[in-house]
Amino acid sequence: MGHQVIIFDFSVIRGLWETRVKKNKERQKKEKERLEKSALEKIKQEWNLILECRKKGIPQSKYLKNGFVDINEKNLDTYGKIPQLKKSRALPDGVNKEQNKFIFRLSGEQWMELPDSLKEQTYLKEWHVYNTLIQTIPAYIALFQDLRVLELSKNQINHLPAEIGCLKNLKVLNVSFNNLKSVPPELGDCENLEKLDLSGNMEITELPFELSNLKQLTFVDVSANKFHSIPICVLRMSNLQWLDISSNNLKDLPEDIDRLDELQTLLLQKNKLTYLPRALVNMPKLSLLVVSGDDLVEIPTAICESTTGLKFVSLKDSPVETIVCEDTEEIIENEREREQVEKEFMKAYIEDLRERESAPSYTTKVMLSLQL
Repeated sequence: MGHQVIIFDFSVIRGLWETRVKKNKERQKKEKERLEKSALEKIKQEWNLILECRKKGIPQSKYLKNGFVDINEKNLDTYGKIPQLKKSRALPDGVNKEQNKFIFRLSGEQWMELPDSLKEQTYLKEWHVYNTLIQTIPAYIALFQDLRVLELSKNQINHLPAEIGCLKNLKVLNVSFNNLKSVPPELGDCENLEKLDLSGNMEITELPFELSNLKQLTFVDVSANKFHSIPICVLRMSNLQWLDISSNNLKDLPEDIDRLDELQTLLLQKNKLTYLPRALVNMPKLSLLVVSGDDLVEIPTAICESTTGLKFVSLKDSPVETIVCEDTEEIIENEREREQVEKEFMKAYIEDLRERESAPSYTTKVMLSLQL
């Protein structure tokens, strides 16, 4: 028998989640302020300055004064002062541990473009760029033929270059929570891509048909955009196991959705669906189906009576959502940030649901224990 899990107080749980997020952010802010006022930050800057000077062969007499590190020494002007040194720490360094030598990391709102030195490091296998003000990815990305992971979440990227199709070895592409409005058809040339995350861009309405070539994809997340239907190319991704197309404008599902016979998780909540097609019953590996039940007027009985152990989760937001947390506006500044918070909540909920050894056939309230 399948398991139906209905949440009548989803918004109440989410309100508690948002309150915890607010308290956690306040603790982090206080801790950051404490560290900035302590001597630890100065010691950290001095130590990084010493390492940088040693790497460049600068004699101690240039940065030591009476035995103390002088971070304001004018003789260091030609080598860059502390702000530049702090930036350089984000670049891969030959003296780092072997496992980090091929990984590029960059974060912080002081970055508005990628450093020029990056184009010389074509041996890199991973980029991890997040929480910056970078808007474009340069065309020279085509030179990074060994790139396996391209994590570019929470930036200001407004388009992807066509040259991204040259990354034949790319396995993971995460461009979530940026400002994308479209995806280049050349992405379909990344034939080894296994994970694609385009969530939270808010404006993507369609995917190019060329993405049908991505037969190795097992994970696709296009939630929090403006899709009116499941893209045709997605229905042709034969190995797809996880599809999150929640928080869009779906009004119906294609009758041939059962061609995704490897699909295990389908997240459809926060759309405009009024019915679910019976074809969902024909998906042998589907184990978790999440919808928002308020607009649904027709659900195939066989979904809830499935013999495959399908968990059917129907989220029901209650009217108290608008008054659950008086401090909500302080926590969530805009719709994009709200989607991020809700996404984290759903991730925690799904993990909690899957960790249970058994689930009742009908549950009216779900209790979550979450620790931030």
